[in-house]
Amino acid sequence: MLRLIEGPTKIESEGTKPKTILEYVGRVNSSSQGLSVAHMKSPPGWMEPGQTPEFDEYTLVLQGRLQVESRTETLLVSSGQAIVASAGEWVRYSTPEPEGCEYIAVCLPAFGPDLVHRDANA
Repeated sequence: MLRLIEGPTKIESEGTKPKTILEYVGRVNSSSQGLSVAHMKSPPGWMEPGQTPEFDEYTLVLQGRLQVESRTETLLVSSGQAIVASAGEWVRYSTPEPEGCEYIAVCLPAFGPDLVHRDANA
């Protein structure tokens, strides 16, 4: 059965500055538990708390650069590149560069506040 998603639901973000999260598919907008797809726009200087999620996150950068930290490395992901963060791995996302960043995040299973496990000291 086909199901048209008329548009996204705006989700409140975590982090040092407001970030736009537009969920197209996921627990909020489509009641999908297995997968979420969101369009993100983060401003320059944005940083969210570290997290150890129970989902794999696949991120495709559309514009700008996204900084992604793990316990062992820090990568800058540029426009046209993607990165995968595995479930159970500590990760922190930020946009330290002046142009900010626009990207698509796909989470498997779907993102949920009870599954993200943000750092307590954040």
